[in-house]
Amino acid sequence: MIVQPTEEALARAAEIIRNGGLVAFPTETVYGLGANALDARAVGRIYEAKGRPFASPLIVHVADEAMARSLAANWPEAARKLAERFWPGPLTLVVKKAAVVPDTVSAGLDSVGLRVPAHPVALALIRKAAVPIAAPSANRFMQISPTTAEHVNTGLGNRVDLILDGGATRVGIESTVASLRRDPPAVLRPGMISQEELEAVTGRAWDRELELPHISESPGLHARHYAPRTPFYVLEVGAPRPAGRGHVIQMPSRLNEYAARLYLELHKADKEGWDWIAVEKPPETSEWTGILDRLRRASAK
Repeated sequence: MIVQPTEEALARAAEIIRNGGLVAFPTETVYGLGANALDARAVGRIYEAKGRPFASPLIVHVADEAMARSLAANWPEAARKLAERFWPGPLTLVVKKAAVVPDTVSAGLDSVGLRVPAHPVALALIRKAAVPIAAPSANRFMQISPTTAEHVNTGLGNRVDLILDGGATRVGIESTVASLRRDPPAVLRPGMISQEELEAVTGRAWDRELELPHISESPGLHARHYAPRTPFYVLEVGAPRPAGRGHVIQMPSRLNEYAARLYLELHKADKEGWDWIAVEKPPETSEWTGILDRLRRASAK
């Protein structure tokens, strides 16, 4: 059921979270599928609803840095600096987890990814529930992430107890995931906050030759991910088109507008019955790294 985030609806959603249910809610990046992060059984429902493998950890959304610290075994100085600069916002910090965090959240690892979302509905829900909320994107595993409540409803339907409609998301792709468990630190999943920005805040160089283990501290790293059902291509500018009845999506040239519209346009084109859909490859510069990552995974065969 899709509802507007009135005070009454937020109170109801918070009660569902506290009682072990699932609530889809907007963040500034994409819509999340949330459960009480301290309730292992409730977290298990997320995996079941998404068809997600248990080897893929979840990001925990918190109301503020104090709540984040309560879920961490330690809170390094780099975490303090990055939280001060980028929270609330699209940055997930991976730190050593406290014992209170269930293994179902962390895929059995001793780390946990934490972030404060920059969306009033998300923050209100966390505060009213008074618990941290584990929330991957609110879609079936490996499919296009949702940036509207209707995307959630189409993809998950009655697998979720309530959907809070906060309108279209502003950022449009998932958060940057930064591991502070590593020395030097490393970006596990690129996003709209760049590695250069993180290095500037922490005052040191980060790992640029990252090798990820089979089970990573970050979600969203499967070779194929964020993918439409329709065959999807990323075309070099001026390259020949694939055969058949296809559609090249015209995307904005500006970085932030591109990110905000990417999944929205993929959802739309995926429903139109084309033989294939495509976008032209955006610039291969550092600020476009997060978008290039999503395009590469969405077009993987």
